[in-house]
Amino acid sequence: MNILVSIKQVPDTKVIKVNPKTNTLDRSSAPAILNPYDAHAVQEAVRLKQKHGGKVIVLSMGPPQAANAIRKCVEIGADEGYLISDKKFAGADTLATSYALYKAIEKLEKEQGIDLVLCGKHAIDGDTGQVGPGIARRMGMPPLTNVINVESVDTDNKLIRVHRKIEEGHEVIESPLPCLLTVEKTINEVDYAPLPNMLRAARYEPYVWSVDDLEDVDIKQLGLKGSPTIVGTMWPPEKSSGAEMIEGSTDEQVSRLLEVMSDTQELLAVKGGDGA
Repeated sequence: MNILVSIKQVPDTKVIKVNPKTNTLDRSSAPAILNPYDAHAVQEAVRLKQKHGGKVIVLSMGPPQAANAIRKCVEIGADEGYLISDKKFAGADTLATSYALYKAIEKLEKEQGIDLVLCGKHAIDGDTGQVGPGIARRMGMPPLTNVINVESVDTDNKLIRVHRKIEEGHEVIESPLPCLLTVEKTINEVDYAPLPNMLRAARYEPYVWSVDDLEDVDIKQLGLKGSPTIVGTMWPPEKSSGAEMIEGSTDEQVSRLLEVMSDTQELLAVKGGDGA
């Protein structure tokens, strides 16, 4: 069973800036990491490969340095990695991104056959959760979102049975293969990479494709020109002022916290008496 995992290199959202002219994330302002949800998707793909055979292929769209995220996936246990990288992809929103990834998956499906596609629930830099379902729609695959458990895979009858999280709890769904899953972090624990995987990842060079390497691409659907999303204003949250870090022993911290709470109550009472 050949499993493809769509992954993304994202900026560490703890350290991020916004370009005031374009209202887009300044990705050079923060260290780049493998999207955490995608790490769990790769881990689940490796688990399924170990049980059913086949191989795990990872695919990413991004600048040349996104190869590092692919190497991280090789550490986890992926067999092959493909990076689509071209200036024509720059500035893509979720619609244009799903189109570019779809064209790459379409090529891989013709060359190797794809039985299952996995994605993380969403990327931490955008939180939209739209790319996975967008790929599924273009590929004509059933999208199964927010998956928390892959119960079984019947490779003979090409069926998969999963549990997905919903507001009321979870539901069990059976779907024909191929299909696309977006997974939650709770689906598994990402294993520590064994030494052979780490050594292989350190030397690994992913296949790199440009737009010209893909087939029947509509350039108008790529990059900023192919992105109908308009960002009016974007800014990081303002830092709160007047915050106090309470230090000391546990007793000292509790005593100081009670003082702050008491002062706050008195202040509110005074404002209430003034009709505020």
